[in-house]
Amino acid sequence: MEAPGVPEPGVLQELPPRAPAIPEEQRERRARRRIEEEQETAVFHEVVSFTPDPMPVRYYDKDTTSPISFYLSSLEELLAWTPDVEDSFNVALAPSECRQPPLSSRRPRTLLCHDMMGGYLDDKFIQGSAVQNPYSFYHWQYIDIFVYFSHHTVTIPPVGWTNAAHRHGVCVLGTFITEWQEGGQLCEAFLAGDERSYRAVADQLVLIAQFFRFDGWLINIENSLSLAAVGNMPHFLRYLTTQLHQQVPGGLVLWYDSVVSSGQLKWQNELNEHNRVFFDSCDGFFTNYNWQEGHLERMQGQAGERQVDVYVGVDVFARGNVVGGRFDTNKSLELIRKHGFSAALFAPGWVYECLGKKDFFQNQDKFWSLLARYLPTHSICSLPFVTSFCMGMGARRVCYGQEEAVGPWYHPSAQEIQPLFGEHRLEGDGGGWVKMLSCLADAWNGGSSLLIRGVIPPEVGEVAVRLFSLQVPVPPKVFLSMVYKLEGPSNVRVALELTTGDVGSCHIGGIRPSNAETSSRYSPRPLRVPPTKLARWVGRCGQQLSGGWVQRCYEVNLRGCLLGDLLVSFSRPPGSQEEEHFICRLGEIQVVDAKSLLDPLPQVQAISLSHVRWQPAASSASSGEGAPAGLRLSCTLHWSFPLSHVRCFRLHCCPGTGGGPLGRGPLGPEKPKLLGLAFVNQYRIVDLEVAAAGPGHGGRVEFLVEPVPREGFLVPQAEWGRAAVQYSMPST
Repeated sequence: MEAPGVPEPGVLQELPPRAPAIPEEQRERRARRRIEEEQETAVFHEVVSFTPDPMPVRYYDKDTTSPISFYLSSLEELLAWTPDVEDSFNVALAPSECRQPPLSSRRPRTLLCHDMMGGYLDDKFIQGSAVQNPYSFYHWQYIDIFVYFSHHTVTIPPVGWTNAAHRHGVCVLGTFITEWQEGGQLCEAFLAGDERSYRAVADQLVLIAQFFRFDGWLINIENSLSLAAVGNMPHFLRYLTTQLHQQVPGGLVLWYDSVVSSGQLKWQNELNEHNRVFFDSCDGFFTNYNWQEGHLERMQGQAGERQVDVYVGVDVFARGNVVGGRFDTNKSLELIRKHGFSAALFAPGWVYECLGKKDFFQNQDKFWSLLARYLPTHSICSLPFVTSFCMGMGARRVCYGQEEAVGPWYHPSAQEIQPLFGEHRLEGDGGGWVKMLSCLADAWNGGSSLLIRGVIPPEVGEVAVRLFSLQVPVPPKVFLSMVYKLEGPSNVRVALELTTGDVGSCHIGGIRPSNAETSSRYSPRPLRVPPTKLARWVGRCGQQLSGGWVQRCYEVNLRGCLLGDLLVSFSRPPGSQEEEHFICRLGEIQVVDAKSLLDPLPQVQAISLSHVRWQPAASSASSGEGAPAGLRLSCTLHWSFPLSHVRCFRLHCCPGTGGGPLGRGPLGPEKPKLLGLAFVNQYRIVDLEVAAAGPGHGGRVEFLVEPVPREGFLVPQAEWGRAAVQYSMPST
């Protein structure tokens, strides 16, 4: 679903249809301090004050004022919540991408329930953090639903998870949980009365999912209920499900196997006559974990035509009497699929929590490879399709081959579309194989790249590996690009390949069959010179780039075709008869409607400033005796831009100047310094060191807002948004 168009000036974030509006008086809080325009730069004058703007503690880290994701701890907090200007940091960039088969298909699904050490860890920092060795999930093509779980009453998924999941076409649910005696009292308060009470709670849950752009709720009642409360529970579920479907396209409400129809807290480990009433009132049922095959056999009769709406729980920690967990989780999956049910994998972060951080990637890849045969993948079905394989983390930041910053970083929203990981071996005894893994050692754009190792046996001319599964009705002309580099002495030839399917009469131009045996697989012909109209975007085609990277560009003409798989092939050099070993690093893949590259981009508009905080910089011996103390600036930048056009925004600053007269004009050609990434129309600048300002004299710092188009190309700096802060000390 396409996001709405250009928002009115002052609106912080594009909202989904029927989303609640932010009251005007709240928006006015930050639309201030814009004093003048200077060569298309918004200029704000500030008098330095060490008395900070008050910051709402729910939305900002108390130490740094960096924006954070949050939860609600009580019924009172839930009922009191209304959309606030501060909530906009937590809104997901876009709804879930189109995918095939859709979630509504009757194919058994895979749900991942993320439960890690109480939740809201490093993933709560919306703009990222400098943590080393964070947990990261990247096998998105195997799962259909992602649940963020914690023991807080209302668990709102941190927006980084929602952005990453939606980019892969995965549905995201929050959790509504009640527990212990306090949970029982909470349930009595909204369930034991008339319908107005439970409808008010349901309406708030719908409002929260709609505003923050996630897709629904897991309902987990872990306490006994009175007869009055349990009698109203099906009505609450039915009303919540109906309202969510109306307001959140594709929304889901799932019930966890806990309370039974008598009101007792009594886990059944199956769907049966004691809990069937809850299953009948919502979209699905998540069983407890201590089941055996007999439970699955009994459930087939209970579920009827809704068998795939039963999510059989698998505790990856293998607590209790379970069929299989840990590296034996495949034993549970085998039985679940044998009987035609969906699966709910609880806490697969076990590989991170229990096996250590040092070998995390190897252990995570091993875990999912053991399950792969039971996890059908889904396909992405929309263009543009662009990925640099970044996992949303790294040991440094790279932009198109140029290193921008060194040091660890973690930003889940920055995770890009991940491939179909795994190891593929050729049939026969030749020993040919290809293995893919994510690698932090080098990157083209972001913090990681895709490393592909393999062997071409002597009797085989090439090996190929499927990167992505797509089902995209393609426009008449498609532009493709691949950035890669070979490591070591190998001379194998690298080519991007694709498969096609018919949606009518498929006419293909600009590509040729890869070989006679695979006539549905095609190799596009590389463009040596890009079309003049596209030269601005693809001027690097065919060139050797910095760091040894190479970009290959392709143009394909298709009519009535469906774009299928994307593959990369490796063929032996001419004359070679030996076994060929190769190591190839992929930095980027792009599949773009060529026509969209000609459309002008909107401009960053209506830049404003709020929540300004000044602090003295820490004293430094290098500043010299008598040198004026530096300053640290924190503030929030806001702007207007149609979010349906961007992957993200890159925020930069130019080095500040201090000690000179005010009004010295725009800065010179200093190279901008990257501050971070934004996925909404605002960014919080935190503790930026700027030059000192003396009495009667001031300083200046300039900020740049760089939109990154969905097509994945660089926008010239002249077209970025610009804002400057001119500051002075108070007169005495």
